[in-house]
Amino acid sequence: MRAVTALSVAVLASSGVGHAVMSGLDSGIERVDPFKDMKNRPEAGRGLNILLAGTDGRDTITEEQRQAYRLGGKPCHCTDTLMLLHLSADHSRVSVVSLPRDSYAMMPPHIDRTSGEEHRPHPVKLNAAYAEGGPELTVRTVEKMTEVKIDHYVEVDFTSFMETVDAVGGVEICTVRRLKDSYTGLDLAPGPHRLDGGQALQYVRSRHLDGTGDLSRMQRQQRFLAALTAEVTGSGVLLNPVRFREVAQSVLGSLRADSGFTTERMLDLGKAMRGFTPASAEFTSVPVQEEAREVPAIGNTLVWKAKEAKRIFGALREDRPLADHDSARSKATVVDVPPEQIRVQVENGTPRQGLGAQADRALRATGFGTSGQAVDAADRATARTTVLYDPRWDRSARTVAAAFPGAELKAAPGQGGTLRVVLGADFTEVHPVRAEDPPEGATGALRGDEVTCPRPEAAGKA
Repeated sequence: MRAVTALSVAVLASSGVGHAVMSGLDSGIERVDPFKDMKNRPEAGRGLNILLAGTDGRDTITEEQRQAYRLGGKPCHCTDTLMLLHLSADHSRVSVVSLPRDSYAMMPPHIDRTSGEEHRPHPVKLNAAYAEGGPELTVRTVEKMTEVKIDHYVEVDFTSFMETVDAVGGVEICTVRRLKDSYTGLDLAPGPHRLDGGQALQYVRSRHLDGTGDLSRMQRQQRFLAALTAEVTGSGVLLNPVRFREVAQSVLGSLRADSGFTTERMLDLGKAMRGFTPASAEFTSVPVQEEAREVPAIGNTLVWKAKEAKRIFGALREDRPLADHDSARSKATVVDVPPEQIRVQVENGTPRQGLGAQADRALRATGFGTSGQAVDAADRATARTTVLYDPRWDRSARTVAAAFPGAELKAAPGQGGTLRVVLGADFTEVHPVRAEDPPEGATGALRGDEVTCPRPEAAGKA
């Protein structure tokens, strides 16, 4: 996540300034050689591929930061986050693929950078590649797993991430549910929030919120990246050379990158990406199997779904979008409980024939489970559409009510898990809704404008 932040600011911001402003910044980048002596690499495809590594850099933070943001413990000297970013050949699209850090990986033969010991191929969790062999072994391992040739490598730590967010004035994120993690100290109520650097670090690091661990954390990291993109492109940073230089210095001050990824290169890419917006980016994570693989002395590892992973990385190699995007999806109201998890019985409370069946079909189209057989309500003169729900399913009731703007919510103790919708004379259509995060195991990609806070005018229409 921190690597993505650095790259997005450096590349996006450079599109609004000249070479004179960029001069001198290159000296702040620490150089690494992740491609040293690499052989038998994948064939290069169209477009540009960048491996973004966020390292567990707790040894660079202050004691005050350690206490405030609960960054205790010793650094593991491993990658806390890995993302593969693909910039299309025509510079119109950026695809970001999150690689779960606990992914089962077979380490190539190498020399341990700490002990000097020669290692044969052996199974590990993906994030351990950095601990054993640094950037070079990380690149080799990822290329072997994905068959995608990596053109550039970028690495950042905790401190750079926080300084970058503070330099742009904070980043606004939205959540439809309370996010509370006692491990990181994150505690956000439902709604919009502007996060400073430390709060943003809590947000992207939290993995003890809902039982899904790294999977939901990767989704929040992607959401944060989209929000950062919106912040940089819409806040005036690009048009203010003084502010840009401040941001760039914060980003590049602790950045590590390969020698070929110079600020000149970033500037050229930025100019080619004029007009880039959150809608220009798409995000996904490598889907994993439900059953973890137990590896002796390592523990549980996540195994990629072979077919879905092959499709994702094939799209990157062939410079294709990760998924077709339905423009209607961006207009859907974001809800807490996914509609796929909710069962609904539709009742027609009006004299209009076929209205119940119409609503039932529309609910199924937006993801709800329905009975498929709408019935007539006892009262055929209902004025206002009503959602009846057992109080134990109050969160699900709010999701259903979002599909019927203006509907009345009415508790019905003992009704059970199936919610009832009684259509009233005010009913015109079912409004599309979608979960904040894609369903677990989903292989599709989300566009950046689908995961950022809605603009005021869009929110008003909803």
